Amino acid sequence: MRKSLIYIFAMLLIVGILAACGPDDAEPADEGASEGDSTESTESEKPEKLIVWEDQDKGAALEDAAVKFEEEYGIEIEYVEYNITEIQENLALDGNTDNAPDVVTMSHDGVGPSVVKGYISPIEVSEDILSQFTDSSVESLKYEGELYGLPKATETTVFIYNKDLLPEVPETMEEVYTLSQEATSGDDFGFLAIWDDFYHSHGIFEGFGAYVFGDDVTDIGLNNEQAVEALEYINTWYEEGLFPRGIIGENSNDQMNALFKEGKAFAVQNGPWAFKDYRDSGINIGIAPMPTLPNGEEVGTYMGVKGWFVTNFTENKEWAQKFTEFITNEENAKIRYDLTGEIPPLISLIEDDEWVSENEGAAAVMAQSQNAIAMPSVPEMAEIWDPIAAAVQTVATDKAEPKEALEQAVELISQNIEMNHGGAN
Repeated sequence: MRKSLIYIFAMLLIVGILAACGPDDAEPADEGASEGDSTESTESEKPEKLIVWEDQDKGAALEDAAVKFEEEYGIEIEYVEYNITEIQENLALDGNTDNAPDVVTMSHDGVGPSVVKGYISPIEVSEDILSQFTDSSVESLKYEGELYGLPKATETTVFIYNKDLLPEVPETMEEVYTLSQEATSGDDFGFLAIWDDFYHSHGIFEGFGAYVFGDDVTDIGLNNEQAVEALEYINTWYEEGLFPRGIIGENSNDQMNALFKEGKAFAVQNGPWAFKDYRDSGINIGIAPMPTLPNGEEVGTYMGVKGWFVTNFTENKEWAQKFTEFITNEENAKIRYDLTGEIPPLISLIEDDEWVSENEGAAAVMAQSQNAIAMPSVPEMAEIWDPIAAAVQTVATDKAEPKEALEQAVELISQNIEMNHGGAN
């Protein structure tokens, strides 16, 4: 009996030892499964899709790149078109919803406000990628030393003319003025511009010696003597009837474009976003830098840079940034130019004489950019537009004198900067 018990206990001990060894023996298989789970987890971090907010009527330029990106990375690109001026407003509405974008396009003047509001995220990009772009275009997408986007297109307004009505480009705005006087009759006009929009009239103010911000945002040079001279010059075009009354206010751009496309104006000041529309309307357009001002100075147009930005709302920042790098490469940038006229600030294209010679519009924008001024990207810039527009409009409609209108505008700008931004930076 004692021997039987000993035997039983021995067998139990052996079974227990084998049981204890079982998990250790199976450990390599478990490790393999664990590694498999880890790999699946990493793959699951790759999103099925990225949501991209594109500029209005520019989606066609995104489609080819979206297909190629999905083929290469297995990530679908779903894009939505918005007017680029409404991107920030829509981010405020949809930023924390399922409709939030991973990547958005914006103009460089929206960088500062978007950073302050927490809409976009800083990015770190290799020098190999950054070296593809012009320094000025990269710098324009920085805020307080940090880079927030990659350049998509550079733009500034230029002199666009109907070659059938104006065979040669005048060298000066004085010549343009005289020719406009001769051409203006009934529904026909000469040169047209929407100078109540400060983006378009900045070149006139700058050329006469006015400035937006000096050493800080409390130093506003839009009511100095030179600014008054600029507004007086602008007003002569309205006083003489060279700009029709419809070329003022919120519908001014539509009115100007309609007259030009109907062959009722021989030239306009507009940007590369308009090239395709004008060509599609059948106008035989020519494109050149702006003629010099009556004082001999260049028209210091505003230069804008559009970029692609990774939002703070995305859960896929790495992939969102990869898409911004992909969409801005030379191949995709050239396709975008062909479809939209948006000029990519790629050094390789600027140095390509053949490409420049075959693209008159791009060459004109690049030449005008030499005289252009980068539009301030500080949040306070938002306070400039409406008061200056109102000043030009009140003068053009004989409701105020230039000096009075600009004094009121700058007073309002200063008050709004103090109220909305806390004064100087």
